[in-house]
Amino acid sequence: MKSSEFEALINALPKVDGTYIEELYKKERAGWDKKIIVLDDDPTGGQTVHDVSVYTSWDKESIEQGFDEKKEMFYILTNSRGLTGEQTRNVHREIADMVNAVSKERGKEYLFISRSDSTLRGHYPVETQVLREGFVRNTGRDIDGEILCPFFREGRRFTIENIHYVQYGNNFIPVNETEFAQDKTFGYQASTLPEYIEEKTKAEYKALDVVSISLEELRKLELEEVEKKLLETQNFQKVIVNAVDDMDLKIFCIALYRAMKKGKRYLFRTAASFVKVFGNISKQQLLTKESLGMEKSISSGIIIAGSHTEKTTRQIEALKELPDIVFIEFNAALVRNEKKFQKEMERCLEEEKECLKNGKTVCCFTTRELISADTGDKEDELTLSVKISEALQYLVKGLDVLPAFIVAKGGITSSDVAVKALGIKKAHILGQIKPGIPVWKTGKESRMPQIPYIIFPGNVGEDTTLKEVIKILMKKTN
Repeated sequence: MKSSEFEALINALPKVDGTYIEELYKKERAGWDKKIIVLDDDPTGGQTVHDVSVYTSWDKESIEQGFDEKKEMFYILTNSRGLTGEQTRNVHREIADMVNAVSKERGKEYLFISRSDSTLRGHYPVETQVLREGFVRNTGRDIDGEILCPFFREGRRFTIENIHYVQYGNNFIPVNETEFAQDKTFGYQASTLPEYIEEKTKAEYKALDVVSISLEELRKLELEEVEKKLLETQNFQKVIVNAVDDMDLKIFCIALYRAMKKGKRYLFRTAASFVKVFGNISKQQLLTKESLGMEKSISSGIIIAGSHTEKTTRQIEALKELPDIVFIEFNAALVRNEKKFQKEMERCLEEEKECLKNGKTVCCFTTRELISADTGDKEDELTLSVKISEALQYLVKGLDVLPAFIVAKGGITSSDVAVKALGIKKAHILGQIKPGIPVWKTGKESRMPQIPYIIFPGNVGEDTTLKEVIKILMKKTN
């Protein structure tokens, strides 16, 4: 689909009164008193929110802190996209049981949002299946429906007539025709979301049985019809939400809150845009160096890039146009030779230290070709990528110089750096430095406390966005 076709389609949709929608939304949301727990399969999920806590552990103390916060929402970083299928099952089973236990102690109900990649990669349907099983096991009640909404405006992902599109320049490509659908671990072939559900669930849930909420229904404010569809869901029936704007989500949420008030229960598998709208997160300006509170005299930081998407490669090339940045290429191809791999890690770490001591910002990136296990086993591919990511977190953990900022490029990379290298147990999501690029403030318990940690997804932004972010962070201030 060309951009002209996309614009024509959008312009043909009925216009809605934003003020009226906002009033309806506030009315239906009034009295909401459940805790919203967002399970994030990598740290990029805070792409749309601000002033929210994220926990990297799901022990009782962390869950209790989340429930005791005045804020109605908190995140738990599961990093499940970097785990095997069995590990993912175990993690979600533990979380379901611990959350339920704390919920009973606090007398506070809750619901889960399984926040995952807007290009449909991840452990689906395992994660939401296990959460449903845990809810049934712990409460004796079932979940009526599962809401799927991969729309993510900041990342230029749009869902139209049950087809999920990714914008590339002036073209909108069905996601199954992109590099993301060819993922070694989480690939798929389906061209529509109902077919994706059937493929991923191995036909346990048929495409024909999937409920679809269309753009036309939303824009025509057919709220009673949408609510009726939601009220009729049962036995974990799948519901797809089409959307091209946050307003579509807000309209859907009006009907959703009405259905929930009548006793319906749902689990959510969504991208970051839904979290913002459903959680009633206000708009905020993009962050600046000044709003981040960075020390004026320090401008040197470190960029760790592990993502292998074509977009990341182009972004690194554009970053090379900036002066005063030292680039270190980490030879990830050595991963099959343990001794050589260790020496490569040590070489890169020493070069990084030297750069930071001399006040230079350094970018360490993996070799751009994708390293494959070549065994045909998805678990082997995932294990190999984890080994490389663990090497990258070593390049941060081993630093003996405090950088002004840390940028991690890629989902698994940013999680390993946050948890294993920085030792973050709780962080504060400050907001976004560019659309879809969240910034955490590291916790006091971190090895590098109270500094900006920029989580840069591998598939977000334009070719120049990484360069623009680093220019902001390195900007000279008076």
